[in-house]
Amino acid sequence: MASLRQLFFPRRNIRKAQETWRRMSPRARALAQPEGRTRAKPGTTGRGHYYRVVVRPKSEFTMFRIQDVGRKGHSQRLAGKRRSGSWDTQAWLISKEDAHVENGKLKGDSPSTRKILDNLSSTPTHVKGDVFRAKDKRNVPEREKPTPAQKRARSRNIQKAQRVKRVK
Repeated sequence: MASLRQLFFPRRNIRKAQETWRRMSPRARALAQPEGRTRAKPGTTGRGHYYRVVVRPKSEFTMFRIQDVGRKGHSQRLAGKRRSGSWDTQAWLISKEDAHVENGKLKGDSPSTRKILDNLSSTPTHVKGDVFRAKDKRNVPEREKPTPAQKRARSRNIQKAQRVKRVK
């Protein structure tokens, strides 16, 4: 049989704890939990304005910047800075107005979005929520340059410059 003391103090402690919890903000309450409450990673809830096409793992980078590509607020490039100081694309953020999901693959609706998706070496496949995974074009080593495409572009630019010079 429990004594009066054994019955009274646990009840009082529970009341004190409940009062403390009522005064706490939701964030403070979450932090007071032994495991805490982790926030949802960007794009995993599926409620955002953008599809995220991850091209390289986040762990390769130390710092990030977002750049608008084309019209403001449509497609964005998430660029990451490596320890070496070089910058590269970590992910693409594509507006839901400019793309749609078809059979687990991301398809572009606008020409600019289609161009971005075509420049990836694989079709973006669905991972979770609004997150997709794709592979970027391979990095061409210096010994293989100039590539045929670079040679064509260079000759086209020279021809353009010559035409402009003739007109003047």
